[in-house]
Amino acid sequence: MSLTALMTAALLGQSAFSLAVETPSADPAVDVAYTELATGQSAAALRKLESASGAAAQDPATLINLGAAYSAAGQADKAAASYRAAIDSPDRYMLELADGSWVDSRAAARMALSNLQSRTALASR
Repeated sequence: MSLTALMTAALLGQSAFSLAVETPSADPAVDVAYTELATGQSAAALRKLESASGAAAQDPATLINLGAAYSAAGQADKAAASYRAAIDSPDRYMLELADGSWVDSRAAARMALSNLQSRTALASR
């Protein structure tokens, strides 16, 4: 079974989409707060993702979703730090985007960071 994750506005403007993570070492029991993010409950997603421990805390999908939750909560600095942690994670695998395309987890985190920085720059003008 694939691990399902969500990357919200950080990657596709304001539309959310799901990611299926396929890797032999992925633990399908790891909850990456998909439901909370999909339903706009960023505070609940933050509680769940901030409490992740061990390998889950370093999992790129967990970190990307944590960044998305921080972004949705208006915490751009923490969102950027989470995306950077996903980029630097020793774990790396392919993520399936909602449109069926596949992208490397580091590339997904870089896209999310770039989109966050673009939105932040526009907001400060």
